Order: sequence, then structure tokens, then C-alpha cells
Amino acid sequence: MARDAVQSSTAHADPRPWHAPTSGTTVFAAALMIFGGVMAVFEGITAIAEDDLFVATRNYVFEFSLAGWGWVHLVLGVVIVLAGGAVLSGALWARFFGVAVAGLGAIANFLWVPHYPLWALTLVAVNIFVVWALCMGMHREAGAGREA
Repeated sequence: MARDAVQSSTAHADPRPWHAPTSGTTVFAAALMIFGGVMAVFEGITAIAEDDLFVATRNYVFEFSLAGWGWVHLVLGVVIVLAGGAVLSGALWARFFGVAVAGLGAIANFLWVPHYPLWALTLVAVNIFVVWALCMGMHREAGAGREA
């Protein structure tokens, strides 16, 4: 009987390090990553087509061609969507990767502000919130794992 008690407590004391439980915050961050990534893909496709939707700014420090920025957003958007799917799967590595690519997405959209200001600032805010949510989700889940 004492042996059963020891086995049940050790089963919970050794969580699988590669697949941690996901909190609501982490799932919400993954959903925002998928949404933000899809929007970045659409933004990239529109910029590659050199649509008249975007403003042409003169004397901009980070001056790329509109098609060049389009490729940056397209590739980064696809990577963010894939990272969001991996975060939904519960993989621990995906959370760290998600923080990195959401940070890159925030930087890319910050540099995109002269071309499409309101939408770029919206995606900067979404990406920063994703970084916060992924980090807070890991913090809460680690605290819950210590209490169990």
C-alpha cells in the first residue's frame, strides 16, 4: 500500500519536459500568433504585388523596396503561423521559438510603420502581447507544477 502511494506521487513529480500543459494564456497567444502571421502573409503578398495601398515614404532610414519588405513579411508570417501551431501542440521549444519570432515580427512591423502606420502599430501591439502571454503562460505553468 505504501508502494502505491510512492508510485503515484513520483508519476506527478516527473512532468514531461517537452510537452508542458498549456494554459488559457498560452492558447490565446498561439491563436494571436496564427492571426498575426496570416495578416503578415497577406501584407507581404500585397506588398510584393506593389499595390497602391501602401504609402511611399521618402528619406526613410530603413529603405527597402516595397517588394523587399513584402518578402520579409511573407516569410516571417509563414514562420509565425507555423510557430503558433507548434505552441498549440504544447511543445516547450515552440514557446521559446514563438517568443523569438514574435519579437522579430514586432521589429519588422515597427520598421513597416512609414508604409502602413495604423496596421503596423496594431501588429506591433499583437506581437508584444504574444511575447508577454507566452512568457506569463510559462511562468504560471511552472508555478502550478511546483505546487502539484
